[in-house]
Parts: sequence; C-alpha cells; structure tokens
Amino acid sequence: MNMQARPPDAVPSSPVTQPRGQDDRLRNRDLLPAARQDWNWYDYLSFWMSDVHSVGGYVTAGNLFTLGLPSGLVFAALLLGVLIVNALCNLVAVPSQRTGTPFPVVCRMSFGVLGANIPALIRGVIAVCWYGIQTWLASNALVVLALRLAPDLTPWAQVGLHGMLGLSAVGWAAFGLLWLVQAVIFWRGIETIRRFIELAGPTVYAIMIALDLYLLRRVGWQHFSFHITGAGAVLHGSALVWAIVNAVALVVSYFSGPMLNFGDFARYGRSTSDIRRGNFWGLPFNFIGFSALTICTIALTAPAFGHVMIDPVETVAHIDSLTAVIFGMLTFIIATAGINIVANFVSASFDFSNLSPRHISLRGGGMIAAAGSIVIMPWKLYGSSQVMHLTLDVLATFIGPLFGILVCDYYIVRRRQVDVAALYTTDPQGCYWYRNGINPAAVLALLVAVVIGGTSVFVPALSALSGFAWFIGCLTGGLCYLALMKPTRAN
Repeated sequence: MNMQARPPDAVPSSPVTQPRGQDDRLRNRDLLPAARQDWNWYDYLSFWMSDVHSVGGYVTAGNLFTLGLPSGLVFAALLLGVLIVNALCNLVAVPSQRTGTPFPVVCRMSFGVLGANIPALIRGVIAVCWYGIQTWLASNALVVLALRLAPDLTPWAQVGLHGMLGLSAVGWAAFGLLWLVQAVIFWRGIETIRRFIELAGPTVYAIMIALDLYLLRRVGWQHFSFHITGAGAVLHGSALVWAIVNAVALVVSYFSGPMLNFGDFARYGRSTSDIRRGNFWGLPFNFIGFSALTICTIALTAPAFGHVMIDPVETVAHIDSLTAVIFGMLTFIIATAGINIVANFVSASFDFSNLSPRHISLRGGGMIAAAGSIVIMPWKLYGSSQVMHLTLDVLATFIGPLFGILVCDYYIVRRRQVDVAALYTTDPQGCYWYRNGINPAAVLALLVAVVIGGTSVFVPALSALSGFAWFIGCLTGGLCYLALMKPTRAN
C-alpha cells in the first residue's frame, strides 16, 4: 500500500497542489488541504483562551470548588485533567497538521471516504447543540444588561407574561442578536475569527482581575479566604478520592468537544512544535490561571454579597457601578461568543460541508448549524442541573468512541502514514475505499462503544459511572476497532 504524507513540519505552498484523482463528491475548496499553514503558537494560546474564558468554563471550574474538596486538591485535579486534555490534543492534531485537512476528512482514513459522513454528522449535531447552549448562556448576560439599562422591560423578560416556547420576549431578542453577531463574524472567514479570538481571551483576564480588585476593595483583605463558606460538606476517605477522580473526569469531558475536532484548527499550524507550545500555554498554564481567578472571585462573593455565587453573570449584576456592569457583561458575552465560534460554529461548518461538498460550502454548513441551534431550543437542554448533566453525558457517549477510533487508526493501524490523494477519491484501488465506501469495522466499533458507554448513563445501577462516559467510550471504541482491524494490520 502506497501511503505518502508531507514531513510533519512542512508548510505547503500557496496555492496548494491539488490531490490527484479527485472525486467532486468528496471535495470543495474548504475540505481540500489548507493553502496556508501560518498559525503560530500564540494563535493556539488564543484559541484555548477563547475556549476556557467563557461563562461555561467559569461555572465548570467554580463548581469543582463547591464539592467539599480542599482548594489545593481541586487545583491538583484541575491540573491533572487539563494535562490529559493537553496530551490528547497533541495526539489528534498531528494528522490534520501533516495533511492540512479538517476533522471529517481525517475520519475518512478510519471510516472510509463515504463512511466519514457518520462521525461528521454526529460531531455536527453535537456542535449544533453546544452552539445553541453557549449562545443562550451568553444571551442571559445580555438580558441582565438590558434590564439594568431599561427596568421597564422587566415584564417582557417574564416567560409567563410575554414568552414563547419557554423563552421570554427579551430572551428571544437577546438570543437573536447574539446569534446574528456570531454569524457575521463567522461569515467574514477564518482570518476574522483568528483576530477575534486573539482579542477575546486577554480581555477576559483584564476584566476578571479588575472585578477581583473591586471585590477586595469592597470587603477588605482581612475577609478574603480560598475557603468557600457554605460550599458543601467536607469530604473524607473514599468519598474524597472519588470526588477527585470525578473532578478530573469532568475537566476532560468539558473539553471533549473541541478536543475531538481540534484538527479543524491544527490544519493551519506552521508545525507540530508550534501547536504543542501553544497547547501548553493555552491549556495547563492558562486553565490553572483562569481557575485561580475564578476561585478568588467566587470566594469574594460570600463576604461581598452575603452568599456564594457560581455564575459570573449573577456576580457582575450585583455590582453597584453601571459602567462596571456594562463592561463585565459585554466581556462575558464576547468571551462566550469566542468559544462558540471556534469550538462549535467552525466544527459544524466543516462537518455539514463534508456531507455534500458539491452543495454545501463552509459558509453553508455554518448557516445550517446556526439554524439548527434555534430549532433545538437550547434553554431546554441546559435549563436545569439534571438535564444539563444528562446532556453532557449523552454527548460524551458519542464523542469518546470517535476519538478512540481516530487516534488508534492513525497511530497504530496506519502507523502515521497517510495518502492524501486517496482521501479524495472513490477509486476502488484507493487505500481508504471499502465496500460501499464505508469501513464496517469502524461503524461496528462505534456502535458497540456507544451502547456500552450509554449503559453508564441510562442504567440506574451504573449511574456512578455516568461521569466517565467519555473514557468508557474512548477505550471501548479504540480497542474494538483495533481488534476488528487486526486482520488488515496483519496484511
């Protein structure tokens, strides 16, 4: 089998040489190898800052400090979890950086050139769900800001008085405005997105530091402590160990979406060393720094306002200064829009474009995702803690197996060898062509892993394992795929 690829740190010329023997059903301008690979380490640092610095990231990190764990152990769990994410992102980045291709095209190696539509559709639907959820979370800040500026709108912010499909009139207006702003940024292309995320991440740091200084001035240094009063019962023994393990699993699960399709951005990297460097500063270093600011802010809310506030939108809304409220709310809106565009909008765009490259461009795929984010009514998916956890666990059940199959295929089955041209052809002689264009081993491994992972989510007796759905699916999917592909590897 003749497999070829560029050297790992090679930068393709612009315009890129088109792969030979292409089939129009498998390509368009956006799915072909990237014409330019010029993202440096700072671009990936900015990527992860946009991913971490959001309302969702704040709440996720903050919740870990309310589990009854000592702050030192929480930071240790956060560090271990994000180090795992860092290592996994470095693994999944290599095939996309070497070939210059996005996630759905890389999946053609394991699932077949037509079978790749299966993981593309799954990841696309997941991205639509997260896109809607993040848009709704950010729109809540816009609602608070609108009511602060115009209190007369309060009746219009009540679902019972002026609402439709579970969202108030003001909520619909805020959701629609943010939906439109994100669509405009995406429509302007990858370079606009790149500049946007370079601005969003550092801005959040500046605002959070200013917020902490404001709260410290309000309560005084003598009242500051990393211990969160009333945060939960102090744990000991096996309960403490189990809480730490769950905290690590939560961190990995939180990043599982952007981790799976990290190749959509790794394809633009100048080199794998640039990507690894950016990932290090953007994940372990940046995540721990952001978490430290988060715990400082949450710890200060109790003496400042009388009770612990995990939601940054609620914290900012309690500030006396209208100017501070405006800057704070706009910052969280910008930050959440940043993660939404990079982690969900771009991903769904490539995924839906892969379903029908001749008819769906990158922009077309993005608009499908944007429309879908309204249809799913995300406020119902994330409206309560029970539904929120169920949503996260179900999504992880599908993401984990896809990650395990992709990584095992590239590093073990293919031994890091790629024939780029074969990714774009339906020629039966192509090395990624299987019967009907679909690799049955990958599909069966995915099905088995989803069923096994799903038992931890839906079988009450195994509910304690629901937080590990990603890990169960990843290991099961990878191992099943290797077992089913063993005859091929022997040949």
